[in-house]
Amino acid sequence: MAASAYQIDPSAALTMAPTSLTDWLVILPVATCIAVGALLMMIRKHTVLHPVIAIAALAFLVVIDSLLLYTVWKNGPLTMVAGRWLPPFGIAFTADILSALFALAAAIAGLAGAVFALGDIDNSGRRYGFYPFLLLLIAGVSGAFLTGDIFNLYVWFEVLLISSFGLLILGSTHEQLDGAMKYAVLNLIGTTLFLIAVAYIYAVFGTLNMADIAIRARETPTLPTATIGALFVLAFGMKAAAFPVNFWLPASYHTPRTVVSALFGGLLTKVGVYALLRVMVMILPADLAALSSVVGLAAFLTMVLAGLGAIAQHDIRRAVGYIVIVGIGNCLAGVAIGGMDGLQGALFYALHSMILMTLLYLITGLAGRLAGGFSLNQIGGIYKRYPVFAGLSLGAFFAAAGLPPFSGFWPKAILVRAGVETGSWWLAAGILFAGFCSTIALGRIFLLAYWRPAEGEVSETLRIPLSEWLPIIGLSAIIVVFGLYPEPVLNLTAKAIGGIFSPEGYFLSVFPGGSVQ
Repeated sequence: MAASAYQIDPSAALTMAPTSLTDWLVILPVATCIAVGALLMMIRKHTVLHPVIAIAALAFLVVIDSLLLYTVWKNGPLTMVAGRWLPPFGIAFTADILSALFALAAAIAGLAGAVFALGDIDNSGRRYGFYPFLLLLIAGVSGAFLTGDIFNLYVWFEVLLISSFGLLILGSTHEQLDGAMKYAVLNLIGTTLFLIAVAYIYAVFGTLNMADIAIRARETPTLPTATIGALFVLAFGMKAAAFPVNFWLPASYHTPRTVVSALFGGLLTKVGVYALLRVMVMILPADLAALSSVVGLAAFLTMVLAGLGAIAQHDIRRAVGYIVIVGIGNCLAGVAIGGMDGLQGALFYALHSMILMTLLYLITGLAGRLAGGFSLNQIGGIYKRYPVFAGLSLGAFFAAAGLPPFSGFWPKAILVRAGVETGSWWLAAGILFAGFCSTIALGRIFLLAYWRPAEGEVSETLRIPLSEWLPIIGLSAIIVVFGLYPEPVLNLTAKAIGGIFSPEGYFLSVFPGGSVQ
């Protein structure tokens, strides 16, 4: 094996100087959520304090993640190691623009969910630990985005999986337990495949540090990594709900409380997309190229079949579950197309989807409550009684369908152009067809549930509390602003993809004693 261009400086392990405050930014998102979650467990009988503390902590998390994004944008990737054990031996947290963008989007979705839960989660749900589970979920998601160690990526997957089980069965109805069983079985299979791939990668490379694995894979391209790549694609595909292992999502995401569905739809599948980008693009790009046709076929079937599935649904929550899967197909299409444009489109779509799907589940959950049900055969008249809410819902539907001037238009335009330019016209056609199906499905929901007059006696008009208006208005504002002024996100996503295509800055952050050749 050739000598590595990145050498460890052992003298750094003897440095006793305190860690700079800037370095703490990379660990604070995880540490804050775990510490506050533990605090809420300690005061579990004082449930009136739970939402106050959790909302304050998640607002603080948005600030911290914004500072982290600004720091890595200005100064490059940031690494902090535990106990000054140097990489590749110590546990490292490494943030670049890619991970900081995902972490910030997750924090915004988490904050919106915590505020909406003021009205959606009753005192019983709080006693059973909604807010501690929520903070543990955000800790797991943030940890997955910020870790620099592939085994700890598995660990954070487990953390978010355990917390999502807790949130999914909150209420313990038969429907929730049935949905949780499907969710648990498929996710445990995916996690097991992930663990096998981690063991295999350690056997081949002798290290679990992501930067170290990526360096060794580049220096010794003859290492047998095809099986590892296939296992990772399958495991992350299951996490992301890609075809053919995605039937669990529409069968389980509509069962829990509205805010839980919103957090699941916005966050969990995107962790699989992030892992694909980080592991397959930065660490094993040669194996991704070899598997691109398989990923492309899965992406095509994922978005086309999900688009058709959305049209066939009568339950508006199940229809939104299929819209989530359409979005995953778009992200996978970008990964399969590859190149700067394909990956930038995938990243932009994933970030937009984290905000939009959270909003879409909040809207459909609230619409079901206002209309007295979720079946399109029974509900109607929402527009007449709640015109402002109907207007916000229509904006979210336009964004999910990829129509201008909302945020969903730009990533779809990038993906279609990249598909046509690279000869992957069939993926571009699949994106357009799935978008057409989504437009029909969401248009049908608006026409029947919102525009059509309600049948029979109209129930009393309910008051929408401020705690439910605020997250819906806030998330709607984000999708409108990024639709009308997409340049900041385009610049950030271009730089983030450039960082995983040419990860020398990431390597130097982990191994500062190295030199780039």
